[in-house]
Amino acid sequence: MRVVVTGATGTIGRAFVAALVDRGDEVVALSRDAARARDALGDRVQTHAWSTPGDEPPPEAALAGADAVVNLLGEPVAQRWSAEAREKIRRSRVDGTRSVVQAMLALTPDRRPRTLLSQSATGYYGHRAEEPLDEDAPAGRDFLAEVVVAWEHEALLAASDLRVAVTRTGVVLSPAGGALAKMLPFFRLGIGGPVAGGRQYVPWVHLDDVLGAMLFCLDNPDAAGPINFTAPTPVTNTELSRTLGRVLGRPAVLPVPAFALKALYGEMAEIVLTGQRVVPRRLEQLGYGFRHRDLEPALRDVLNRPS
Repeated sequence: MRVVVTGATGTIGRAFVAALVDRGDEVVALSRDAARARDALGDRVQTHAWSTPGDEPPPEAALAGADAVVNLLGEPVAQRWSAEAREKIRRSRVDGTRSVVQAMLALTPDRRPRTLLSQSATGYYGHRAEEPLDEDAPAGRDFLAEVVVAWEHEALLAASDLRVAVTRTGVVLSPAGGALAKMLPFFRLGIGGPVAGGRQYVPWVHLDDVLGAMLFCLDNPDAAGPINFTAPTPVTNTELSRTLGRVLGRPAVLPVPAFALKALYGEMAEIVLTGQRVVPRRLEQLGYGFRHRDLEPALRDVLNRPS
């Protein structure tokens, strides 16, 4: 299979490209800096420069003749949401996805990829309490939810011509980067603990299952529409903190007050202060078998791997 990947040098992108190469697929990476991407991904991956996603289409030579496109573009959300940051977060996702879709649909049917996997996020559901949220739950109304709704809309516009799956990915547990990397220094010092009472749910997922579910959806012709990429057992922030402390052999009882997080991150802190009890109903219906269903063994696996 020939697969085009955007956002191929990010934490998920690098691991996914490696998984594709390992199983023998032909991989084409789109990057602002093709030479840097080649150094990062290896010489078994073709690289094409796409300098300004959203302002210009991806190169036709990269897309033509491919079987699928996996769209992982997105400015990091974990930063202070200044007006400039908000615009970058939105444009990178919404305008970037629009460019990808338009370029795919501009190709003649015989040269057009048949499948689009477009990354999305559990931020779609907005600020929720304890209700289990499957793919039929309505969207939220906060900034991030509005971005995700618009992001998915651009991908799903192609659904009459292509098989499109939007992958609502939760909090990824990875040995390299992501939320866990930000938590570990505090917990290793014994100064970690629940945030703002700890009752909010964390829709966690092991990186192995993000990659496994992506490959599964890539290959499964029935995988279409919104699909939650989260573990079947979401936990509260308190449970996450206690489990991480237990795995590290460190205390995890010092509470982190909401005002401290808001002082550090501003409005972006709402992502951590509020929660979503997201469940992967569609993945399980399709028959995907999770490698990491429970948090403690998942954390032990991640922390025993090289970063």
